[in-house]
Amino acid sequence: MSTESSQPEPKRHLPGHIVAALAQSGALADSAGQSWEGRDLSGEGNPLHNFDKDDGKADAAVLEALTSLRAGSADESAVHRALANARVFVAVVAQLGEEALTEHGFASDKEADMALIKIKAPDGRMALPVFSTVERLQAWHSEARPVAVYAPRAALSAVSEEAELLVLDPGSEFTFVLRRPGVWNLAKQIPWIPSYQDESLASLVSRATEGHSELLQVRLGPGRGVGSRDAQNNPVPGGGVGPELKLQFTFSHGTSGDRAREITNQIHQTLANTPEFAEAVDSLEIGLLSAPS
Repeated sequence: MSTESSQPEPKRHLPGHIVAALAQSGALADSAGQSWEGRDLSGEGNPLHNFDKDDGKADAAVLEALTSLRAGSADESAVHRALANARVFVAVVAQLGEEALTEHGFASDKEADMALIKIKAPDGRMALPVFSTVERLQAWHSEARPVAVYAPRAALSAVSEEAELLVLDPGSEFTFVLRRPGVWNLAKQIPWIPSYQDESLASLVSRATEGHSELLQVRLGPGRGVGSRDAQNNPVPGGGVGPELKLQFTFSHGTSGDRAREITNQIHQTLANTPEFAEAVDSLEIGLLSAPS
C-alpha cells in the first residue's frame, strides 16, 4: 500500500488577534473615517503612506533575501523577516461607484472609487499581489496605480479582503508566494516559522495519532509545494503555493487500505480542530506507506 493524498483545510474564522489588529490599525476605514472594506489607499494623516521621496526601487533587504533564497543559502522565513520592515507597492485601479444625484434629483457623473486588485490562486483562493518595484507593478498591469505601503499593512489589507496569500512580484523573473500563516504573522508583525520547520507541531501530531496501534511511524517534513521555479524554470527552495507540510504515515504490514484511510481521516480531523495546528499549517499533504513484511 503506497498512496498519497492532499486534503483541503476547512474554512476558518479569523482569530481574535487578527480581528483586534484590524480594528487597531484603522484598516476598516479610509483617511476620512469612511468604510473602505480592506482597501489600502494613500491619504493625508496616515503615516504608513509617507513615501514622498520613494524612488520606486526594490527594498535592499527584500532583494537580498530573495536572491539568497534562489541561491539556496536562505529560507522562506528570511524573506518574511525582510518584509517585516519593507515598503512594497500594492496595485489599485479606479472603479465606478454609485451615481450621485444633483439637487434636482438627476443623476450626475458616476463617482470614481479606488480598489485593490486581487487575483485568484490556482487552488481557487484569493491572493493579494504586491510588488517590490513600481516598474514590476506597471509591467504586470499598465493601468494600475502603484501605492506604497509597508508590507505588514499590505498583509492586514489582505486579511481584511479575505485574501489568504500575498504574491510578491507576479509575472516577474521570480514570484514569491507567502502563505496564510506567514501573511497573518506579517500582519501581526511577529516572526514566522514555516510549518515544516516548526518543531512544536511534532507534539501536536503525536497527540493526534495516539491510540492507533496500526500506525507505526509518523514523519513530518516539507511538502511538495514548498519549492517554486523562476522564469527560467530553475528550482527555488521556497516561495511555492503549497502544500507545505507533509505527514508520512507508515502502517503495520497487513493493514487494509480502507482502515489506513479511516485512521488518516480521523487524525486529519483532529488536527484540523486543533487551533495551534490549524493556524500554523496552510495546506497539508499526507502520504500512506505499509511496513515491509
